[in-house]
Amino acid sequence: MAKIGRFKNDKARVEYLRTYRELEKGLPIPSTTVDVATSFGSTHVRRFGAGEGLPMVLMHSLGGNSLAWNHVIEDLARDRVVYAPEMIGTPGLSVQSAPIDETRFGAWFGEVLDGLGVDRVHLVGYSQGGWQALAIATTEQRRLASLTVVEPTGTLTKIKWSVLWTMLKTGARPTDKNLRKMNAWLNPGVTLTDAEFAGVKAALAYVPAIGYPRMFTDERLATITTPTLGLFGSESIPIDPKLASQRLRDNLATCDTEIFAGAGHGIFHQIPNEVTARILDFTRRYEPTDARRGD
Repeated sequence: MAKIGRFKNDKARVEYLRTYRELEKGLPIPSTTVDVATSFGSTHVRRFGAGEGLPMVLMHSLGGNSLAWNHVIEDLARDRVVYAPEMIGTPGLSVQSAPIDETRFGAWFGEVLDGLGVDRVHLVGYSQGGWQALAIATTEQRRLASLTVVEPTGTLTKIKWSVLWTMLKTGARPTDKNLRKMNAWLNPGVTLTDAEFAGVKAALAYVPAIGYPRMFTDERLATITTPTLGLFGSESIPIDPKLASQRLRDNLATCDTEIFAGAGHGIFHQIPNEVTARILDFTRRYEPTDARRGD
């Protein structure tokens, strides 16, 4: 039987929707939503902002959704439209109807852009979303003006067994105490609000169906021709930031990287102003008026 993402039961789905609506109340700026039909199911996309800047697309982290960007969206959407899709086959309001894995992420992404009536965008992926963004960039180069990956897990360096084991143990016994302990360990300096914590717990009742990140070979990385920015925290637990940064610089033709001292995997939450400023500075170099933008 084909693998399709789903909630474990109706009760779990109802609870997730409750936490979703609660998180939605915390949006710092107005947004609109649309459900885009694709070959893989209906994709829920949230739109923020307005302006002349080339649109930006944000790929959320594991267990996240379009509301995961609340703390940075005001800056990112200040002078452009920003789209935040909820990845098909993961928790959220998207509804998967056909199997998908990383070989099809690009096809899904292209269909989403077509449904939005958008030709070219800046793509930003965080954590698991960084994996998806890298996979998209191997096949959808013509749709991307720039690519930014922030702490992309499982793609540039191997995740330590100790990290996987801790995550598995927590997943097997997801008590409030265990979840908060793992978050403090994985994302030091990041404290979840009650609404965010409730959302994390509710997302655990979803059985995802998108596969898992795989290490990108040097050859596969070299197929990414889009100008790329890689951002890492020096204290990251799931990633070796120095090695990850070096692999990007060694294999991509146009690439900048930065390792933020003292920051961990939760870099977007720890130092949001520094991270968003770096992203916006990079994307401005590759706006349509820039002769270096390419096709």
